[in-house]
Amino acid sequence: MSTTAGLRGVRLTRRLLQLATGLALYGASAALLVRGGLGLEPWGVLHQGLSERTGLSMGVVSIIVGATVLLLWIPLRQRPGLGTVSNVFVVGLAMDATLALVPDAHGAPARITLLVAGIVLNGAATGLYIAARFGPGPRDGLMTGLNRVTGRSIRLVRTSIEIVVVATGFVLGGSVGIGTVAYALAIGPLAQLFLRVFAVPPAPARSRAVAAGSPEQAILRP
Repeated sequence: MSTTAGLRGVRLTRRLLQLATGLALYGASAALLVRGGLGLEPWGVLHQGLSERTGLSMGVVSIIVGATVLLLWIPLRQRPGLGTVSNVFVVGLAMDATLALVPDAHGAPARITLLVAGIVLNGAATGLYIAARFGPGPRDGLMTGLNRVTGRSIRLVRTSIEIVVVATGFVLGGSVGIGTVAYALAIGPLAQLFLRVFAVPPAPARSRAVAAGSPEQAILRP
């Protein structure tokens, strides 16, 4: 195996590990916000509201909602990647596993600690899985698809989606509070920071010989 091929293998392994770790930590961070009891991130509000109404766990609801949102990609002509499909299942499973391990917080210090930990961990998780570059999550893809189809700005589309999601979740019984506001204010800067921290170095330039002789390298592109 050439040095270039070896470097590509190491790089792909790192990306796969980042994807899996980021998605698992994303689910764990969402669970910490639940246990903190001070308000959830927008989609978490919807998941909790649906969970209250259906009796299903939040993780299972997250999987169902993610799969449903993914179906909305079809008319938007969005193409899912490995990260997109993994997002649907791994986040929900990790959320339920963390909820089973971490009890509800009691008292302001414990609740604030879980809130801060959940938001920071969510930012790190976002940086990890997005920097892996295996495709956006179902909800992010909905945002970018609507942006492309409607011509509206990303900011407007995202804000509109999250207002609808939070309002629906709140009506269904989801938790909206200071944590929801703190998350909205902090997640952008945190995600930007961690995207830089976890950025995967660019692939080494391929010679013509390597490019011609390694079509399998194109299966998982950056």
